[in-house]
Amino acid sequence: MSDRLILAIETSCDETAVAILRGRELLAGEVASQTALHAEYGGVVPEVASRNHLRLVRPIIEAALAKAGVSIVAVDAFAATRGPGLATSLMIGVSVAKGLALTTGRPYIGINHVEGHLLSPFFPGCVEPAIGLVVSGGHTLLIDIEDVGKYRRLGGTVDDAAGEAFDKVGKMLGLPYPGGPLVDRMAREGNPEKYDLPRSMIDSGDYALSFSGLKTAVRYLLPKLPTLGEVYRLEDVCASFQEAVVDVLVSKTLRAVDEVGRQTVALSGGVCCNSRLRERFEAECMVLGLDLRVPEPALCTDNAAMIGYTAALRLARQDSSLLTQDIDPNLRLV
Repeated sequence: MSDRLILAIETSCDETAVAILRGRELLAGEVASQTALHAEYGGVVPEVASRNHLRLVRPIIEAALAKAGVSIVAVDAFAATRGPGLATSLMIGVSVAKGLALTTGRPYIGINHVEGHLLSPFFPGCVEPAIGLVVSGGHTLLIDIEDVGKYRRLGGTVDDAAGEAFDKVGKMLGLPYPGGPLVDRMAREGNPEKYDLPRSMIDSGDYALSFSGLKTAVRYLLPKLPTLGEVYRLEDVCASFQEAVVDVLVSKTLRAVDEVGRQTVALSGGVCCNSRLRERFEAECMVLGLDLRVPEPALCTDNAAMIGYTAALRLARQDSSLLTQDIDPNLRLV
C-alpha cells in the first residue's frame, strides 16, 4: 500500500468531515455535526446543511491539517464523496476537493458514500470476501463483497431504510431528532416480547427488506395502548420494535452468508451502532463460527476516514477521477 498523503472530504448530508491519511494510516479525522441545528425541524433541511458545510469546510480542513502536522502542499491526492446524498451538500465537498486538486496539480478521487460505509469494517487492513450489510438512515443493503470494486447486490429495502424507520418511530413516540439512538437506549429497559410486531418479508426467500409496514404497525399500536386496560411503557414499544428490525436484518444476512458461502460478515452504517444489533450479530456469528467485522462507532456514522480509506484503496490500483466528473445524488454502488 502506498504511503501517499490523502485529504478526504465528506459532505453527503449534514456532517462536515475531513480526514487526512498516509496510505491507510489515519493521521487526523475531524467532524462537525449539524444535528442540533436540524433538531428543531425534526429532520435535515438541505438548505441549512449546505450553508453550514460552506461555513465549516475550510476551518475543518485547517484543523485536520494542523492535527496531522502537514501542509496542504504536501497532500498527494484529494478525495470527496460524490454521491449518493443531498445535491447541495455534495457540491460543497466535491467543489473544494476539485479546487484543491486543480490548484496543486494532484489527483482527485470521487468516492461513493455507500462504498465508503461498505469497506469501513476492514479499515485499516485489507478488504476480504464477505457479506456486507450497510444499514443507515438512508440505506439498507446486502452486498456480496469479492474484493475492492467487485460487489454484487443481493438485496435491499423496498421502502424505508432501517435507520429511517428508527427515526420515524422515535418521532411517533415524541422523542427528539434523531430518534434512533434514543429508541435503542429506551429499548434496553423494555421487554422485546411485549408486543407482537410484524417481521416483514423475513420468509420471502430472497434478500428484499421492508420496514414501512413495521413502522405503520407501531403507528396503529400507539393509540390502542391507553385502552388495553394495563399500564404500558414506551420502553416496551421501543424494545418490541427494535427486536423486529434486528430479527429481519440478522435473518437475511445470515441466510446470505450460508447461500453465498462466505465466512465473514461486515456490518456498517450508523445503525450498526445499535447495541441490540451488535449483540445479536456477535452471538449468532460466534455460534456459527463466522468472522464479524464492525467498525468502531466513529466510523459507523458519516465520516471522512472511510472516504479516505476507500480513496487509498483506489489509488493503490492507479484509479483516480476526472475533474469533469460531476456529483450524483442518486449514485448507485451496483
